[in-house]
Amino acid sequence: MSSSTSSALVLAAAVLLALTLAQHGSLAATVGPRVVVVGAGMSGISAAKRLSDAGITDLLILEATDHIGGRMHKKNFAGINVEVGANWVEGVNGGKMNPIWPIVNSTLKLRNFRSDFDYLAQNVYKEDGGLYDEDYVQKRIDRADGVEELGEKLSGTLHASGRDDMSILAMQRLNDHQPNGPATPVDMVVDYYKFDYEFAEPPRVTSLQNVVPLSTFSHFGDDVYFVADQRGYEAVVYYLAGQFLKTDRSGKIVDPRLQLNKVVREISYSPGGVTVKTEDNSVYRADYVMVSASLGVLQSALIQFKPQLPAWKVTAIYQFDMAVYTKIFLKFPKKFWPEGKGREFFLYASSRRGYYGVWQEFEKQYPGANVLLVTVTDEESRRIEQQSDNQTKAEIMQVLRKMFPGKDVPDATDILVPRWWSDRFYKGTFSNWPIGVNRYEYDQLRAPVGRVYFTGEHTSEHYNGYVHGAYLSGIDSAEILINCAQKKMCKYHVQGKYD
Repeated sequence: MSSSTSSALVLAAAVLLALTLAQHGSLAATVGPRVVVVGAGMSGISAAKRLSDAGITDLLILEATDHIGGRMHKKNFAGINVEVGANWVEGVNGGKMNPIWPIVNSTLKLRNFRSDFDYLAQNVYKEDGGLYDEDYVQKRIDRADGVEELGEKLSGTLHASGRDDMSILAMQRLNDHQPNGPATPVDMVVDYYKFDYEFAEPPRVTSLQNVVPLSTFSHFGDDVYFVADQRGYEAVVYYLAGQFLKTDRSGKIVDPRLQLNKVVREISYSPGGVTVKTEDNSVYRADYVMVSASLGVLQSALIQFKPQLPAWKVTAIYQFDMAVYTKIFLKFPKKFWPEGKGREFFLYASSRRGYYGVWQEFEKQYPGANVLLVTVTDEESRRIEQQSDNQTKAEIMQVLRKMFPGKDVPDATDILVPRWWSDRFYKGTFSNWPIGVNRYEYDQLRAPVGRVYFTGEHTSEHYNGYVHGAYLSGIDSAEILINCAQKKMCKYHVQGKYD
């Protein structure tokens, strides 16, 4: 063979190799779809992890704030880290395992404490001071519990479509439990503790069918555990993120696929892909987008969809409620409240329903901190968010001095008032199922629109409003996307409302 022929063959082989490498390089660059995840809360991180586990690793997570975790977020208050958002693992020690519990209790070993509400009858304070008689309060609690049991039986007879659904208040009236609703201060605060303290909205707007019985407790158990670890409950989200995002030796996430302070303002979608624009004028193109923004954000104008979402989707979004649950922490120079077994939770029976009604002291959780927590919801939350912290502190001090008239009650030295409703990145704390909304609307809320997918605690059929609901919804929504991207099963079936 001549040298010229040999050179030609070598050149041809080189060209062929170059072409082959180029083709493979091109293939390597497009292996799997590119997915933008909007939001790095529990559901967004859970969805991204499931996508990554399935081999979809070309991910970009855009988070509006400067941290991950979303509504699982700690803040330093008077020298200790407290949770301004989610605080409990709810639903433990039952027939099924709550998926959050082993992460909290075994893997991360976060400090947690079982909450014992069995002694509430001993701890209900009169509006003008002092405690109500325990036997009297216990009878009112027993009556409320009995009516709820009757409501559970009624709920089981209602059509699955939700067409026969009613409010919890309507059920109470049917069972002659205060025909006009709970009216005495004790009945009102017991009712508030049973329902508003759990769902952040009153019984008159809350669906009987979807919350009585409550799937979280009937599936996972009745116990709840308060997380009081200085690493924060958000450590669960960081743990999940660290399983698929690069971290440094200290455990800090350094993966470029997570971008903080990226406020998504526009999502354009077509059969060919999606384009995501952020407030800093950055533009990201992808094959799919997974939106894990809260229901409150979806109901606001923060994110514009182009074209507009179809009417069925918008209707589903607006049919659900975004509730507001506000945990107000107060620091005092000394303790003036009772401590010891059975004293952790106490109620203030105001003639104004929901007015600084549910209290918690932290003898075990934060020893020596002299901190109290009072929880408000709904209209009181919105009212308080619009006034100064000093005004709120003055109102609370007036209540505490009424509750403990014989005590030296000093002014609080510090107060922490979260403002979830005013925050444009959340617009509330968690979703609540209103009357008549059932599986059909839930399926629509979760259903993708073209290449736009949706996740979040509000898309969890059985566990909306809970941390485990956010976690499981991320997995469920990711599976829908995986079915389309990898198995070409892109049709999402929404069963008819009355089927």
